[in-house]
Amino acid sequence: MIIVLAVALTIGILVFTLFIRVQDVPEPAPVSPFQHLEERKAAIYENLRDLQFEYRVGKLSDSDYQQTKLTLQKELAGVLAEIEETAKRLGVTTRRSAPAAKQPAAKPAIQPDSPTCPNCGAKFSGPMKFCGECGKAMAS
Repeated sequence: MIIVLAVALTIGILVFTLFIRVQDVPEPAPVSPFQHLEERKAAIYENLRDLQFEYRVGKLSDSDYQQTKLTLQKELAGVLAEIEETAKRLGVTTRRSAPAAKQPAAKPAIQPDSPTCPNCGAKFSGPMKFCGECGKAMAS
């Protein structure tokens, strides 16, 4: 009985497989030439964040932290260079080569006569009600 069911199932699978039409199979999703590079870049950034966290909580010595950080930064530089090279080869613009208008504005320079916190002595570029460093009220 079990053999008959196994044979019937095998024949059913073969018939089903033989009668699948090519047009019934969906088109594969196009693979981005940057996908594997972007995934690698994201993994390196995640590793750098984890490394910094472990260093701050005291799990790593300063020399181990610096050595591992340098290794990850070199690997990241290689991945970024490969992304740029691929973009140039394909004639595509990447986010890094976007117009400068999308870059965040630079912080205004602190003037010599700028407001200073009477409590901690921090200097700011404009008038503030409370100190951004210590949180105390600024003199008006």
